[in-house]
Amino acid sequence: MSLQTPPMPQSPPRRLMEDLSEASVREPVPDHLKTMRVDSVFWSHFSPNLGPGGWVTGALLISMGLDFRTGVMAIVLGNIIGALPVALAASIGPATGLTQMEASRRALGRLGVRPPAFLNWIYCVGWDAVNNVPAATALIALLLMAGLSTPFWLALGCLALVQMAASIYGHHVVQILQKYLGALLLGTFVLMGSVQLAQGASIVSAHHPVRWQTFLLATGVLVSFNLSWASYSSDYTRYLPARTNPVKVVLLALAGLLGSAIPFQILGLLTASTVAEPSPTAVIASLQHAMGPVGAVALAAIALSSITGNAFNDNTASYSLISAGLRIPRVMAAILTAALGYVLAVAGAGRYTALYTDYLLVTMYWIAPWVGIVLADWYCGDRKVHAVPPGWTYGATIFVVTASLTIALFSTSTLYTGPVARWLNGADIGYYVGFFVAAGWYVLGMRTRASS
Repeated sequence: MSLQTPPMPQSPPRRLMEDLSEASVREPVPDHLKTMRVDSVFWSHFSPNLGPGGWVTGALLISMGLDFRTGVMAIVLGNIIGALPVALAASIGPATGLTQMEASRRALGRLGVRPPAFLNWIYCVGWDAVNNVPAATALIALLLMAGLSTPFWLALGCLALVQMAASIYGHHVVQILQKYLGALLLGTFVLMGSVQLAQGASIVSAHHPVRWQTFLLATGVLVSFNLSWASYSSDYTRYLPARTNPVKVVLLALAGLLGSAIPFQILGLLTASTVAEPSPTAVIASLQHAMGPVGAVALAAIALSSITGNAFNDNTASYSLISAGLRIPRVMAAILTAALGYVLAVAGAGRYTALYTDYLLVTMYWIAPWVGIVLADWYCGDRKVHAVPPGWTYGATIFVVTASLTIALFSTSTLYTGPVARWLNGADIGYYVGFFVAAGWYVLGMRTRASS
């Protein structure tokens, strides 16, 4: 009689659609569903930065008063400072199985997490609008090449519907988009950048010394470009097995963020002389002209880039709205997010550059202290999953006080400038102060509670 080897047990098939219930957000991912590949961490932190936003940010540095040398310094320094907290936050996902906002309940409590979760939802809606303005502009130009005249609201609506559909499917479809569409966009944007550099890019020199206040303000914009992903990070690592090496997660996230942001912003800096102004319309027109007969490739890439970024935004927004206390199915949260993002994009399209700069800076004032507390709690604590405090913790109080004070004292924008920022002639250091004060205050409270 021959002996037959018993068949190996099969892992359950992975569903394409994520669970739509609110429980799928509030509760950890079950172990049997934690089948994500670790290389996905790179793509989920790389692909959302592939778009005209980085290009516009690089070009914006020249209009802010920097030259090429100081611009590169600001780009490298700002992106490293902004990316480190995001990468460190990514390692919280595998251990907890929770979204980034739900994981922060450990420090803020079930009630205390609601203010930052609601702010994060508003923040995701704003990014929806920021990303969709240049994408809709590119789509209009692409259709015009085919002889079709399309109003802005219709082009924007088509993009918003695709993004909303991806976010309704949830985490798994969003990760697929980041990997495969991201790889396609990478190749396309490398081609676009090479052509642009070969056709008239020149290094811009300053006609006067760059003021340190200007350098600080520009660096702050660049810090916020990557730090803005901190409130998303664990959303896209929580499906990793709990035993995943956290160092590998941090390094992959860091490589993804820096590998996309720094080259794109330097390209924007190099091509600033060929762009009439740091706006999506000017950047798109410049790229279309430089690409010549294949200008349609540039336009299609810019339009598609909004899908990778905003599917990411809409999905995280649906998580955050539920974490903010709204007991609705995730599909309703995704629809609400996409609809409001659409309205904001239509309303703010004409003031893109001013709104974009202010938006990047203002978001830092709550994200910086929030992520400071979250990282202090995780890395200065025991890194274990504990019962969630049911109410409002001292961490939540630290968050509210620190965020409010940094806005009141340090903020610099066209909307409001704080007294410290005025005293520093416009230099903005509020995000650094908010991060370190909140983190230090929280660690001091941890030690005081432990010794009592």
